[in-house]
Amino acid sequence: MTDPTDLRAVLGAAYDLAPSIARAEATRDTHARMARVVPFADWARFAPYVIEINRLKAERNAVVLAHNYMTPEIFHGIADHVGDSLQLAVKATEVEADVIVQCGVHFMAETSKVLNPGKTVLMPDMGAGCSLASAISAADVASMRARYPGAPVVSYVNTTAEVKAASDICCTSSNAVRIVEAMESDTVIMTPDQYLARNTAAQTNKRIVWWEGACIVHEQYTAAELCAYRRLDPGVAIIAHPECPPDVVAEADFTGSTGGIIDWVTAHRPARALLVTECSMAANIADALPDVEFARPCNLCPYMKMITLEKVLYSLHTMTGTVEVAPEVAEGARRAVQRMIDVSRG
Repeated sequence: MTDPTDLRAVLGAAYDLAPSIARAEATRDTHARMARVVPFADWARFAPYVIEINRLKAERNAVVLAHNYMTPEIFHGIADHVGDSLQLAVKATEVEADVIVQCGVHFMAETSKVLNPGKTVLMPDMGAGCSLASAISAADVASMRARYPGAPVVSYVNTTAEVKAASDICCTSSNAVRIVEAMESDTVIMTPDQYLARNTAAQTNKRIVWWEGACIVHEQYTAAELCAYRRLDPGVAIIAHPECPPDVVAEADFTGSTGGIIDWVTAHRPARALLVTECSMAANIADALPDVEFARPCNLCPYMKMITLEKVLYSLHTMTGTVEVAPEVAEGARRAVQRMIDVSRG
């Protein structure tokens, strides 16, 4: 990634990005979607970037795909499509724009490129990785196959394109059970998230064996922590992501993907909710659910937070940060991802 000082010099020479009350006032409709969590004074800092990014999107025929863990100014300010990993993968097969800007982590950009080999996919910060994606390699998948001959490999989308290509099919946290149930074998290998695998195993009669990876955000939560919150506030609704340890999931009132969490809170409207996931989730849905009070204990994903408005603008301005996947790898990864999408839609 370009040195921050050089990045700011390039952008400063091309755009007026000083905080602007006038620009903030001109984009109040956008700010209204995040006013509960983004003070107007902060919006005066963000608005110049949002205006320039949205203008460049039109010039470049670009769309922004943003994960639910993006900060509100990205999620509400510049994203054309938002969602969890499955929703973004599906949307990546449908976009008609020439350029896709991936506001998420690197494996998501790879997935968009795999599904759109003829499009330009931009990653605002190539260093935005993932503890799960770095936890396993294609060689590790081969070692699991050797240990469990004939067992299909179901790999979480939070993996590199090479790992996807070495797998039979992908899954997300929202469709893991469905994907596992669709496998003909009685034994299924799941990689790389041990907790998603163990939580999936509790919902199926299949024998699931797994790789010992974990998400650095979700593995930090403990059942004791949730029990303490429950004692302090017996009426709080606890909603957990399935990347959390099984004893944490057992303490939750609902468990689901980021998209599933949003749907559940929207449908049930608890007076108070504790989202056991990445911090930006609650912030991004707070204004749409003014009757829900969100408890704030949460964990930040350092990789997701590497994506900023400044980096998105630089990427679109310079058309740098292009993601490439070797054709032979892309072919195998595309097969695994598309098979997941087909099973999910079936």
